[in-house]
Amino acid sequence: MMARRIGLGVAALLIMAVAGGWFYIDQRRAQLELGVGYGARVACACRYIGNRPLGQCYKDFEPGMEVIQLADDPATKTVTASVPLVASRSVTFDPVLGCQAAPFRGTPLKVH
Repeated sequence: MMARRIGLGVAALLIMAVAGGWFYIDQRRAQLELGVGYGARVACACRYIGNRPLGQCYKDFEPGMEVIQLADDPATKTVTASVPLVASRSVTFDPVLGCQAAPFRGTPLKVH
């Protein structure tokens, strides 16, 4: 009986933690969308204009951008910045126009 109560308590705490985390992310979604767009453009410039390895491009990020992950597709000269399961943006290098963002295909965010 006591083990069952403890198990229910742990399950309730886990559900509250997940819900709280999702609420926090949902409140920060606009900032994350903006951050991945900025991060992709900065990383593209670092990688294809500055000719630096992608791993060095994190040095160009502003404080608070540590959650952003970068991926590089050298065949298309595209850099993708993402926060897994939340936001992702891609930027492609064009030799004439520089780093160009892919058109946004998501749902516009409601700003509170």
